Amino acid sequence: MEIIKTQIEGLLVINPKIFGDDRGHFFESWSKESFTENGLDLDFVQDNQSLSSKGVLRGLHFQNPPFAQGKLVRVIKGAVLDVVVDIRKKSSTFGQHFSIELNEENKTIFWIPTGFAHGFITLEDDTIFTYKCTGVYNSASEEALLWSDKDLNIDWGSANPLVSDKDLVAGSFKNFKSQF
Repeated sequence: MEIIKTQIEGLLVINPKIFGDDRGHFFESWSKESFTENGLDLDFVQDNQSLSSKGVLRGLHFQNPPFAQGKLVRVIKGAVLDVVVDIRKKSSTFGQHFSIELNEENKTIFWIPTGFAHGFITLEDDTIFTYKCTGVYNSASEEALLWSDKDLNIDWGSANPLVSDKDLVAGSFKNFKSQF
């Protein structure tokens, strides 16, 4: 397993070792031992999975402390542009975003610690996106930043994504008061 640090502290891109032959392939998408050896002693308590058609945008979601969630995300089928925004007020990269394509071909895994707003847009129909969480879902602590916020200046690659009613009215970054 190759673990790559990004320019934003805490975000990690993980490329699993893939064993393939003419029958198909195998890889470990999670190994407590491997992750702990690399400084990631994580305790996952919930797995989530979504199925989306092409052009669906979900995000930018997060949960405030004490219900904040770290997420280990990947694509099982299809492809997404995965995007996170640093919402840690004491971070030197506060307000900056990072994006990466995750797809069934590259099998890349992405570690998102607490203190980040997270979203993705699907690039293919029938995309299956999965994530392991370090905390359980708590609706009272859930918040979102507006995916199209001009201050964040995120290029989602689509002018008219399919967005939930809830995500259409998410808060602006300018008015956001971080609890991280």
